[in-house]
Amino acid sequence: MAAAGVAVMTFGAWLVWFVDPVRASFLPVCPLYKMTGYACPGCGLTRGFHALFHGDIVGAMDFNLLIPLFVVIFGYLYISMFLVMVRGRAFPKWTLSLGAVWGLLGVLLVFGILRNIPAYPFSWMFP
Repeated sequence: MAAAGVAVMTFGAWLVWFVDPVRASFLPVCPLYKMTGYACPGCGLTRGFHALFHGDIVGAMDFNLLIPLFVVIFGYLYISMFLVMVRGRAFPKWTLSLGAVWGLLGVLLVFGILRNIPAYPFSWMFP
C-alpha cells in the first residue's frame, strides 16, 4: 500500500511539474469555484505546486498563501510512506490534539472567507 501511495504521489507530482495547469484544460477545476465562483482554501494549489516545482516561490505563494502548510503535510506523508516502503516503518505517528485540529480547520475557514472578499487588501489572496 505504501509503494502504491508513493507511486501515485510521484506520478501526480510529475504530472503537475510537466503540465502547466494554467494552459491545460484536462486538469480538474475546483467544484466549489465552478459552481459558486468562490475560491476554497485549496484553490490554486495545483498552479502553486507547478510554480513551486519550477522554482517560483513567490508565484506559488501568489496562487495560494497556504502552500507552505500543504508542502509540510504532503511532504510528511510522502516521506513517511517512502520509509514504510523501504524499511517497514514510518516516522513516529503525527498526532494532533483536538485543539490543533480545530485550529487548523479555523485557519482554513478564515483563509477561505478572507480570500473571497472583493476588496483590497483581501483581493490579492484570490488565486
